[in-house]
Amino acid sequence: MTSLRQRFIEDMQIRNLAVNTQESYVLQVSLFARHFQKSPELLGPEQIRAYQVYLTNEKKLSTGSIVIAISALRFLYRVTLKKDWSFRDLIPAPKMPKRLPVILSPEEVLQFLDCVRKRKHRAILSTCYAAGLRISEAIALTPPAIDSKRMVIRIEQGKGKKDRYTMLS
Repeated sequence: MTSLRQRFIEDMQIRNLAVNTQESYVLQVSLFARHFQKSPELLGPEQIRAYQVYLTNEKKLSTGSIVIAISALRFLYRVTLKKDWSFRDLIPAPKMPKRLPVILSPEEVLQFLDCVRKRKHRAILSTCYAAGLRISEAIALTPPAIDSKRMVIRIEQGKGKKDRYTMLS
């Protein structure tokens, strides 16, 4: 492992980035370096711009994938390599399209829940749907997290390692 890679990983650990984020960033910086067959220390804004064009036009990556690559490069150059660049101008992120979520009608929700045979599973799915729980939050849910007196559910270390309360319907 190169000293730059080690320092990059340590910088991400110091800032307590999620393990998946760290892995994604390391992969993206590695792909960037392999594309030019040079260390990122030797590359600058023009190569970053060329790489963005490559990801967009040749690889035809989704906007989300490009944003991850850009975020990794911004972190590398701003934090690890301590470059004093105007990052918004030199490494612009593509505009993310805004999509509305699919919302089921009350009839569709009832139809879905009627397909679930076991009462226990139906209760779990009803709670998840009504409280707006993510899958990872539902899996980590424990009985003490449900406060039926206050009608809330305490979600511990949900997305972004944040605690939150949600309504218990």
